[in-house]
Amino acid sequence: MNREHLISELKYYTAFDTREEEMRKRYLMFVENNVDCFKRELLIGHCTGSCWVLNQDRTKVLLIHHAKLNKWLQPGGHCDGEEDVYSVAKKELEEETGLKPISENRTLFDLDIHKIPERKGVPEHEHFDLRFVFIVDENQPLQHNHETNDMKWLAISDLETFTKEQSVTRMRDKTIQ
Repeated sequence: MNREHLISELKYYTAFDTREEEMRKRYLMFVENNVDCFKRELLIGHCTGSCWVLNQDRTKVLLIHHAKLNKWLQPGGHCDGEEDVYSVAKKELEEETGLKPISENRTLFDLDIHKIPERKGVPEHEHFDLRFVFIVDENQPLQHNHETNDMKWLAISDLETFTKEQSVTRMRDKTIQ
């Protein structure tokens, strides 16, 4: 995937609901108007890649407790100039959890735009996040790193006991539809 491929994907992506459709349009405009959209140095916002990590039965999801944001979220991170956002998401899966996918699907599963608060001199900005599904063996050992306070396998039906983040619950709804 590169910027031109991402523009094409965003043009033809079918949103789950009207909120995601509004974000799709904004995301497309952002990528079309910012050649450096994959670089975190673009201080208005930048592209990121995330993982919706499911067990083989698709009955459980792995969430991490994000150290900086103090929230339960999916693994993910900055592109840092890499245009292949799927590869970024896969790398983040392995770095943040130690897990390796048992099946891979490069199809875009979800997209989201969310604000990141000012921190250490970096102004508030937006993350233009692409999410991909990764199926893993839930019996693989989890490996924490400095970016996570905790991580848990949760039954999809119990997700809202840990997070009510709309972008996360939307991915749950997509999974069970």
